[in-house]
Amino acid sequence: QVQLVESGGGSVQAGGSLRLSCAFSAPSASIYCMAWFRQTPGKERERVASISPTTRTTYYASSVKGRFTISRDNANNTLYLEMNSLNPEDTAVYYCAANGRVFCPESSGDYDYWGQGTQVTVSS
Repeated sequence: QVQLVESGGGSVQAGGSLRLSCAFSAPSASIYCMAWFRQTPGKERERVASISPTTRTTYYASSVKGRFTISRDNANNTLYLEMNSLNPEDTAVYYCAANGRVFCPESSGDYDYWGQGTQVTVSS
């Protein structure tokens, strides 16, 4: 059974930093594409960043490029999202997601497994 458990959310002031973690348990966890999505009330879930399983090709939404860094530790089955220079527009519930593909799709509907979400709140 695949399980994803996020941690590391919280409240920070604008300009601050947070590091999200996602503990991932699954058979052959290293073969999964993994991603971070975020969602605010009334909006669709948005892919923030993703990382492919073998080449570790990364993707970043334009709104976070240069500020956020996604990484994965396959040995410890953990996905990370380092978030710097946070601003109030980054406030959202952040979700860890995974699918058993070698590439990472854009749509949330193409991901099979989800964590419970962790709240990130950035105050001005």
